[in-house]
Amino acid sequence: MAVTGIGGLFFRCKDPKAQAEWYLTHLGVGAPEGVWIWNQQAGPTVFQPFKADSDYFPAEQQAMLNLRVDDLDGLIASLRAAGIEVITKEEWDAHPEIGRFARIHDPEGNAIELWKPGTPPSQA
Repeated sequence: MAVTGIGGLFFRCKDPKAQAEWYLTHLGVGAPEGVWIWNQQAGPTVFQPFKADSDYFPAEQQAMLNLRVDDLDGLIASLRAAGIEVITKEEWDAHPEIGRFARIHDPEGNAIELWKPGTPPSQA
């Protein structure tokens, strides 16, 4: 008996309806109101506990959502066109075999990492 994947992500917010609409509109994440299931593509998922004092994401945030994307540049352009600030840093992309990253924040200030996976050397 084993876990086969992540079955859901649940988080508290001040305005669940507005948050759900923002995620669906800008990231394509979630499902329309009244529909509970979001069928996502199969692919790599990182499950990694961080030290309590890590500065990789805001200290006031217990966890950070990382979303796997297939066209990081296109998504960044779309987000910026919608007036959403996108943060990129060269050091985040220092290992092309891991991939490229960008960071945004949802309307309630939660950091969201966008990840375009790289190709590990053994699969190149």
